Amino acid sequence: MSTVTKAISLLEMLGRGEPEMALADLARHANFDKATTRRLLLSLMEHELVEQDETTRLYRLGPGLGRLALMREAQFPFLRTAAPLVEALASEIGETVHLSEYSKRGLITVHVVESAKANRVSVALGGYLPMHATASGIAFLAFTEDRIREAIVAGPLPAFTRFTVSGAAALAEEIAAARVRGHSIGSQGFEEGVQSVAAPILGAGGFAIGTVAIAAPQARVVEGDIERYGSSVADTARSIGERLAGRRSLPERWRAS
Repeated sequence: MSTVTKAISLLEMLGRGEPEMALADLARHANFDKATTRRLLLSLMEHELVEQDETTRLYRLGPGLGRLALMREAQFPFLRTAAPLVEALASEIGETVHLSEYSKRGLITVHVVESAKANRVSVALGGYLPMHATASGIAFLAFTEDRIREAIVAGPLPAFTRFTVSGAAALAEEIAAARVRGHSIGSQGFEEGVQSVAAPILGAGGFAIGTVAIAAPQARVVEGDIERYGSSVADTARSIGERLAGRRSLPERWRAS
């Protein structure tokens, strides 16, 4: 494992777990010795990616990460552009709506608006969504480059529930159906009792760069809801893509697919 990879693993650990952690706990969870962990933390602190509380001596994420995020957002305003439309969709539907962006490691959830209802679906901010087991992933695969789609379909396709699509042929069918509809439908593939609908956000090149999804408890979804959710989420994803890339219609490559 490279030094950079080790340092990033500490950042992710601080982001996923408790807001502040002790050196010994970080070393134990990362499976590093204390000397290595401290050396990595000192390097991260030099760039304000990590900071240490002077009183408790606990470590937490630093303001440098926010600075990098702002720099990235200034160059490619994905979140700033999409968030108001995601929030409007959540208000219209009354269910949890989440926004994901593609990275080489998968779809990352970058914005979540949870339903105000007591019984609601919770989605972890900053978490990765499995491509084959979520509506977001299927919507993305339906409108991504062939090489990315083929690599995912080739597997492995781990099962998260008894409803997870676990075969290449079945996954290919789900992807083809989503391409025809313009949105995907997910039923309990990642978490039992959850029904989801998602649509791709297309970039300037005409391929998916992220997704918007609606997630609701299956017990609350009634006849007609899925069709309504699909139409609404597709409209929202299209609007985000248009604002980002100035496109007014689906690229030619997808129109007769």
